[in-house]
Amino acid sequence: MRSLKIIAAVVSVTLLFVWHTPRVNAESYSPQTQVADSRELQNQDMLVLFLLPLMEQKLAEVYVSTLKESPGLYPYYVDVTKVERVNGFRGYEFRITLHATPTLGPHIPVGEDLFTFEISPGPKVKLIKFEHVKGPEKKKFPPNYQDLLR
Repeated sequence: MRSLKIIAAVVSVTLLFVWHTPRVNAESYSPQTQVADSRELQNQDMLVLFLLPLMEQKLAEVYVSTLKESPGLYPYYVDVTKVERVNGFRGYEFRITLHATPTLGPHIPVGEDLFTFEISPGPKVKLIKFEHVKGPEKKKFPPNYQDLLR
């Protein structure tokens, strides 16, 4: 009878610890919770979302010779590196340079690319420069994803 009470006490204490242990989830480790949000960051994120389809289209063309699948591009793997007004103060034509890291599968980086867009009223968006900085390296690819390389 005494051992039954001891077992019940141990189980009760264990259950208390399990139920009151803070849960860890992906949201608690998200970069957005680590850095304060700002108006500038919000505007950059909106700009990236606007340009993302054009960027993915260009990446599909460029990586077709090295990959069997088109790489994906996540907004948080795109950095706005430079924004300038083409025609001076309060002009509404912009030249924007973005640095992108396309991925494949479970976020395996496959390269680095620079995009330069011109945006003008209308809205007219034109890719004026693309630079393929780095491509996929076979030795850095996980063995179970080697079959995606050409």
